[in-house]
Amino acid sequence: MKNDQSIGRLNDFKDGRRSYDLEEDQESSEVPTGPSALRRMKQEELAERLQSRLLPADCQRELKSNLKKKFQCVFEGITKAGKTTLLNEIYTELYITEGGTAQVNEEHEVRQIETASRRPARPETTIRLEDLLKASAGGEEPIRTVMTKGVAGIGKTLLTQKFTLDWAEDKYHQDIQFTFPFTFRELNVLREKKFSLVGLFHHFFSETRAAGICRFEEFQVMIIFDGLDECRLPLDFHNNEDLTDVTESSSVDVLLTNLIRGKLLPSARLWITTRPAAANQIPPECVGMVTEVRGFTDPQKEEYFRKRFRDEEQASRIISHIKTSRSLHIMCHIPVFCWITAGVLEEMKTREGGELPKTLTEMYIHFLVVQSKVKKVKYDGGAETDPHWSPESRKMIESLGKLAFDQLQKGNLIFYESDLTECGIDIRAASVYSGVFTQIFREERGLYQDKVFCFVHLSVQEFLAALHVHLTFFNSGVHLLSGEQTTSRRSKRFKVNLEPMRLYQSAVDKALQSPNGHLDLFLRFLLGLSLETNQTLLRGLLTQAGSRSQTNQETVQYIKEKISKKVSPKKSINLFHCLNELNDGSLVEEIQRSLSSGHLSTDELSPAQWSALVFILLSSQEDLEVFDLKKYSASEEALLRLLPVVKASNKALLSDCNLSERSCEALSSVLSSQSSSLRELDLSNNDLQDSGLKLLCAGLESPHCDLEILRLSGCLITEEGCSSLASALSSNPSHLRELDLSYNHPGDSGVKLLSAGLEDPQWRLETLRVEPDGVRWLTPGLRKYSCELTIDTNTVNKQLKLSDNNRKVTSVKEDQSHTVIIQTDLTSVISCCVELV
Repeated sequence: MKNDQSIGRLNDFKDGRRSYDLEEDQESSEVPTGPSALRRMKQEELAERLQSRLLPADCQRELKSNLKKKFQCVFEGITKAGKTTLLNEIYTELYITEGGTAQVNEEHEVRQIETASRRPARPETTIRLEDLLKASAGGEEPIRTVMTKGVAGIGKTLLTQKFTLDWAEDKYHQDIQFTFPFTFRELNVLREKKFSLVGLFHHFFSETRAAGICRFEEFQVMIIFDGLDECRLPLDFHNNEDLTDVTESSSVDVLLTNLIRGKLLPSARLWITTRPAAANQIPPECVGMVTEVRGFTDPQKEEYFRKRFRDEEQASRIISHIKTSRSLHIMCHIPVFCWITAGVLEEMKTREGGELPKTLTEMYIHFLVVQSKVKKVKYDGGAETDPHWSPESRKMIESLGKLAFDQLQKGNLIFYESDLTECGIDIRAASVYSGVFTQIFREERGLYQDKVFCFVHLSVQEFLAALHVHLTFFNSGVHLLSGEQTTSRRSKRFKVNLEPMRLYQSAVDKALQSPNGHLDLFLRFLLGLSLETNQTLLRGLLTQAGSRSQTNQETVQYIKEKISKKVSPKKSINLFHCLNELNDGSLVEEIQRSLSSGHLSTDELSPAQWSALVFILLSSQEDLEVFDLKKYSASEEALLRLLPVVKASNKALLSDCNLSERSCEALSSVLSSQSSSLRELDLSNNDLQDSGLKLLCAGLESPHCDLEILRLSGCLITEEGCSSLASALSSNPSHLRELDLSYNHPGDSGVKLLSAGLEDPQWRLETLRVEPDGVRWLTPGLRKYSCELTIDTNTVNKQLKLSDNNRKVTSVKEDQSHTVIIQTDLTSVISCCVELV
């Protein structure tokens, strides 16, 4: 009998491939192998050793197969009624950045100690999905816990599904032996139950139970927790007992806190996704790296729609349609908004002259209207011109709205059949007859094969909850947020004007009091529904007149008062979103006032919050023709964060803002962008120097640069910089018509090079300013303005005596008893004969 060396060479399991290879010799091929054969040969110990290697490999293959089946398709609508699409076919890469460990704190209300120090913004590090778990820059060990933040609908869940699918298809992360994806929605259902960590794995992933695997510390395990903002477990990190034994039973809450703290299964790697407002639920010391999903860049938006619509002509029409609205185009950086937009525009058939939705609320109303029309035409045989709010569809929307609000109040995001029945929803009738139901709702197989239900996206639940509160108030007079009911004794005027104001004020207050921001989107939708234009779209659902413009103005004023009280940055930003939904004409001015006054400190804003401000500014309906950095914050950090707003503006006023080479490099990318609107740029009185101008010239020479006016007065530029500028303008001569280089030192050669452009017919340059000039203007700061002063002797008072080459003056005063002589430096005497420029 051969020894165990000749039976087989057992490989490490870490690569996920076959767990053993037989020796390549003729004898071994004749030896019966496998655990059962070894046991028949009374080689029990060897059989057990081989079995212990085979089971994990078989288990991994089975797990990968099942996860592949689960995630290879995505559904639109519910699983039964929706259209299936291969994830790999429609997946569009997302823009992900590294946010640094400190960003967890900054997302909450903790102010940083160094707010007084003006730290320059760090260059953002972009991360590819396949590199997510690798060591951060400068680190050697892989990161144990990664937190990924992103606003609602930005693509966090799809990101986790793509990661899992890539692993299951052996594409990436093959050093991981087991990947266990959880959602907090699933875990919420178990809050009253007890499990050991091993039991929890066995419960959700039956392959591990069948293989009898319990010692997970022997393997490289990846655990994904998707949707921390949807967590309804206490996650009490301070008071939960310590737990280190993976076989000891406890509540799911205790399991999670110990797993995240590294007490349980410290060798495991964790990935947690969340909306920003809920990130503070995890102690910052438990998070190794924070990343942020920024959504789609402009090219990625186009890629999404071209994958969504295989017909190239249709895709091009829809992309063109979206680009006609700045607010709609910027909102499409959110993937779920792209999905809803695609559905709405597909049904509208991108017909010309139709008014495009401009706000979040408008788009969700259109989504609801479109789904109701689809149901009417496709299922009921109606015409497109028929009223879309039939009694049946109205009842269904009211029932879904009640379910959405009741469950949002309870913190539930997954519902049972009994929950639906309580709200008057007949599941069978709804799924057969109502297109609204099948598009908005999703049915899943939950634990123990129970049927559980959830809305297709949390934002849809939040919208319908807000719609329910709105309809209930105006149709029934019931204030659901306070439990009050309007009475018949109150006058109609009081009911219409005062009561809506109370509704909106209480909604604002409740959202501000929420510790995890779970009412933020609900509030935006509720306020958006107060606009008459949106209520017109809902005609047929509303039986009573809604709020009036006076109420909206009072609500706007109430929100501005809250902003002025210096609430946390994340709360301020959501209130700005609310002003946007209310179409407030002073939104941009309000943001400028908050930043310039310090109510919203630039030192406290995280990268995610800067992104939110940019989103609000760009999606507002206000004119952004002139961008004046001083109205926000006269700093380089503010400019770098607000670059997308600069790009959308016609004129950028950046003089006297302490800008450096970094700003020039960033502005160069704006100038060379095909979608840039910038035509006038004022960079005067910033110490840019020749090195900064050279970086700027990379943008000026781009064929996409249409800049017409450039002001560089007092920027410490010499003939070297002028040479670079002349070269750039020679490459792209047909746009710039005015150039200001006064208070620099261009030298004779620099002036000659640029003056030649005035004579060149290919150049459009009409105005060139180079005076005053000279080497004195290369001195940084205010010292450049100093000069030798000479006193004008004709203005000297007769009681003043000059000496020391007219550099000193003596004041002589005579009286009856004695003479008083006072000496002083001439520098304190103001009268002089030198012209000051």
